[in-house]
Amino acid sequence: MLKTLKEQVYEANMQLPALHLVTFTWGNVSGIDRQKGLFVIKPSGVAYEELRPEDMVVVDLDGNRVEGKLNPSTDMQTHRILYREFPEIGGVVHTHSAHAVGWAQAGRDIPAYGTTHADYFYGPVPCCRSLTPEEIDAGYEVNTGVVIVDTFRGRGLNPVHVPGCICRSHGPFAWGKDPAQAVYHAAVLEEVARMALYTLTVDPDAAPAPQHYLDKHFLRKHGPNAYYGQGK
Repeated sequence: MLKTLKEQVYEANMQLPALHLVTFTWGNVSGIDRQKGLFVIKPSGVAYEELRPEDMVVVDLDGNRVEGKLNPSTDMQTHRILYREFPEIGGVVHTHSAHAVGWAQAGRDIPAYGTTHADYFYGPVPCCRSLTPEEIDAGYEVNTGVVIVDTFRGRGLNPVHVPGCICRSHGPFAWGKDPAQAVYHAAVLEEVARMALYTLTVDPDAAPAPQHYLDKHFLRKHGPNAYYGQGK
């Protein structure tokens, strides 16, 4: 079942250690088949060097395991909520990459200090609020997804224009049109988190880039008048 998607999700997961976005098993990638209403995700706690495409677990949008001998990632429920509430996305990544986690542990949005950030994230990378004890007890992973969705809706953010976030005291989630693009955005998120930290090291009072810079760099890559690259 979903052999091609399993291979795509496997390859995307293998990019996480290659891009230095994970230590040990601290991350996972999933991808969804929207027509079938099923998604594929990394199994929980399996070392990357031991993973095979056939180890990927198939889950439905109610959180039921449909195929696979191994347990799905413990973050599966968060992925499920994101797929359910953000119909535009086709892949989700969670990591504990160090610079993004630093901002998450500080409970701060990652400001858009420059054009590298603006090329991919149209505004700050939002930091979602902490879960309450009651939310954790009721369903930690589900409510992590709910808080992400609430953050985007509460701030009026488009998940296509802001393809990721950081969760308070936890770490980053990123997404994209497919698993490969989700990993790409996770790598960009980590890089802009690192650059933002360097910016504050040089000048603790640094201000975000002017809005017209952010507009220019985001819109030249995205939208109907984009002209970056070689076109179609």
